[in-house]
Parts: sequence; C-alpha cells; structure tokens
Amino acid sequence: MKTALVDHATESSGALLSKPKFSTARGYADADAGRLSGADDKRRIRLLVFTSLYPNAAQPRHGVFVEERIRHLIGSGRITATVVAPVPWFPFRSAMFGAYSRFAAVPKEGERYGIRILHPRYPVIPKIGMNIAPFLMVRALLPFVRKLQASGIDFDLLDAHYFYPDGVAAARLGAALGKPVVITARGTDVTWIPRYRRPRVQIQWAAAHAAAIATVSQSLKDRIMALGVHPEKITVLRNGVDLDRFGPRDRIAIRGQLGLHGPVWLTVSHLVELKGVHLVVEALAAVSGTTLLIAGAGPEEYRLRGLVERFGLGARVRFLGAIAHDELCKYYNAADVLVLASSREGMPNVVLEALACGTSVVATPVGGTPELITAPEAGELMQERSAPALVRAWTALRSRQPDRVATRRFAEQLGWQSVVEAQCALYARVLAARAAGATTESAS
Repeated sequence: MKTALVDHATESSGALLSKPKFSTARGYADADAGRLSGADDKRRIRLLVFTSLYPNAAQPRHGVFVEERIRHLIGSGRITATVVAPVPWFPFRSAMFGAYSRFAAVPKEGERYGIRILHPRYPVIPKIGMNIAPFLMVRALLPFVRKLQASGIDFDLLDAHYFYPDGVAAARLGAALGKPVVITARGTDVTWIPRYRRPRVQIQWAAAHAAAIATVSQSLKDRIMALGVHPEKITVLRNGVDLDRFGPRDRIAIRGQLGLHGPVWLTVSHLVELKGVHLVVEALAAVSGTTLLIAGAGPEEYRLRGLVERFGLGARVRFLGAIAHDELCKYYNAADVLVLASSREGMPNVVLEALACGTSVVATPVGGTPELITAPEAGELMQERSAPALVRAWTALRSRQPDRVATRRFAEQLGWQSVVEAQCALYARVLAARAAGATTESAS
C-alpha cells in the first residue's frame, strides 16, 4: 500500500514511531511523547487547542474532524487539552438572521467526550472583515487566555487548526504569551484563501513564526511550500478514522430497514457547489436502476431538488438531510459506493469512514483524496470532474466489484494510532527545542 500514514521531511515514519527517551525537569527536552505517563499529569503535554472549527450545542457537526483528532490524542493518555473555540459575536437568535443566529445560540462553555470547550466571542465585520479577522480575534481573546492562565489553566503550547484566521491569531497569541504554536492546515485555508493578498501575507507571517506546521495531506504540504515555507518545518499528519465507530454492520438488515434494492450511491457533504452533488445527480440520470442517497443540508439543496425533478429522478433520489455523525455508519453500510465529486478537498473524512465500513469510493482526484484511493479495493478516481467521468469510474468499479472485506482490511491501515503517535512526537520535538533554547539563553 502506498498511502503515507505520516511524513516528516527529515524523518521516516519509523523514526517518528520509534521508542522515545524522557528527561529534564520540564519533562520534554530530548523526549518523545510515547513514554509520557497517562497517570502523571505533570508529564502529559498540556494543549490549548485554538480553533473556530469545533462542534457545539448549536452546530454539532461543525469541525467534527478537529474534535476527532483531539479526542484520540487525549484518549492516548499522553495529552491534556482545553479547547478554546471562538465564536463570532451576534446578539440575535431569530432564524431570520440565518447562520449568524446560530452563533448567538452557542453556549459560552460546554463539554463533549469529557473535554472542556470554551466559546469566547470576538467581533466580526461581515463582508469587509476578512483582512482584519485575525486581529479582531487576538484583541478579544488575549485577555481571555490570560484570565484562563490566572485561574490555573496553563498550557505548554497552542495547537491551532485552520490557518486563517485561526492560525494567524494563534501565532500572535503565542508571541504575546511566550508559548510555542503548532498550526494544522486543513484545506481551503491554504488552497483558496491565499489567493487574497492580505490574508496570504498574514499566513506567511504565521508560518514563519509557528514552531511547527502540520498538514492533513501531502498536497497541502506542497501548497504551503509554494508560499515559501521550508519543507522541514512541515509534517504530514493525515486524518485517521475510528475503526470501532465505523465498520461493517448487518448490510442486508440495514438495506431492508431502509427499503433499498439494487445499486446504491451515497453522497455525504454540506450541500454547496464545490462538493459537486449536482454532478452526481447528472451522472445518475445516465445510469439505470440505481438509487442515490444525499446526506447533508446546505444552500444548494433547492437547486438540487430542481435538478432531480428536471431529470425525472424523484423515485431514485432521497434527500436525507443532515445526519448525525454516529448515524452515518448505517448509510455507508447500505451503499455500494460513496461518491465525492468535489472541486477541492483537504483530507476527506467521509472517504476514510466509508472505507472503514467496507464501502469503496468514486471520487475526483483532488487534494488528499488520491493519497487514500491507492488500491483497487479502495475505489476509483475520476479522470476529470464531470458527470460522464463519474459514470465511467462507476462502471469500472462495478465491473470488478471490490470485496467489502478487502476494503475494510485496506482501511485498517488508516486508523488513529499511528497518527496519534506521530502527533505526540511532533509536540515533544517542539517542546524539546523550546526547552533547549531556554537552556542556551540561561547559560549565556
């Protein structure tokens, strides 16, 4: 298998996962996270996770991919974390205000999977505030984080997710607080936002001042290198998949409960143009006897319903709405294929989840997707982003009918364990370098 589980420019995967050494009063210099005792909080790495992408009571699916990483890091016993997930300030909860009303409904504090999550507010200026968003974040949140420290909640490093504005703000917070910062790039933050000059300059500044950078795919690492960042500073740490939560179930029973017969396609995404669900509907019109399940909600739903009606596909397309994360396993098991026709991706979790359930994938060759679809049992990559290309890929996949057991076996190499090991090793290297630097300064 060619899928890269973890990567660092100067170390092989084996080196990242090698047995560590532990020493020094701070507990980090010359250390790897692998030996940190789960029973001794003084030896756990203390994170302040900083990201606006995190689930909350009003938005339970928002940033679930960040939560999954943090949950598994904490589950390793090597990490403790407090999550600071800032939310734009907005005073009204009425639905007439659209997405902004959901911000008002987010509680100031919450807990998920035993993790404390804080939701401080920061000002946002609609339409014109993109260029100054990091500064607005810092101005609002620096006093908040200092108050946390004064209350006894301190941390060893800032762990930021999404480069802009979150990563830029975190880099400035780290500079003000004297704490190292690790920034994880996840997709649009480095594939799209750098097209704008001022955000690009700020991203480059944050990259230069971060202690380390992680990306969830090699393609994103390439994008950051194109911004002038040295490759040795960037580590590829792909997303993992929870192999217990997502796995083979009683497929016959599930399909019976759902009243499904014949081939079934599944899409799982926010319904926006870049996810390409309209192309999936168009492709379905050229394939007889196949049902399409659309899991998700979003602004494109009205257009998609119109497209289904225009093609006369009402009897073969089901709009499922937004599906709870824990419920998705059922639909992956019911489907013959997950279809992803995106124009851009970071490292799509839906691909990992589908494979873990034994369901192969047809997808566009964008972002980190080709880094996952590396074997026949994993699925088929489309030659281009079009409905005819989708049909050709489906036909090729259908002709060889990958064994679902083989697909699940392939996915078992994509679990969280190796990712957690490498992530802890990255944190430990950052802290060891900081400790060594402090020692050198004291000696001089």
